[in-house]
Amino acid sequence: MLPPELPPLPALTRAECDLVDTYLEVLDLLGRINPARGGDTYRGLRAAQSLVGRATALRDALTLMHDRGESEVHAATLGRAIRVLDGERRSRLVALPPEDVAGS
Repeated sequence: MLPPELPPLPALTRAECDLVDTYLEVLDLLGRINPARGGDTYRGLRAAQSLVGRATALRDALTLMHDRGESEVHAATLGRAIRVLDGERRSRLVALPPEDVAGS
């Protein structure tokens, strides 16, 4: 049985694609660093080291958009793309987990 087909991504400029992809990569890294989720320090350290490069890529994507005259972030369109790419689950890793999960 084939997995369900994902909805199509909205039409995005190359810079918007880079922005969305890099934003999600930053979320993934922040989720690995999140001290409220536990884990080992080495994993957090590696993610923090990688975060520097991904933050630079995020800045570069926004700079490219600005330089090309893309002066507005289209939240509805980019939000749809983020949802298609599993952004809701990925963003939950950055938030504090419920107290019963955090081991309080």
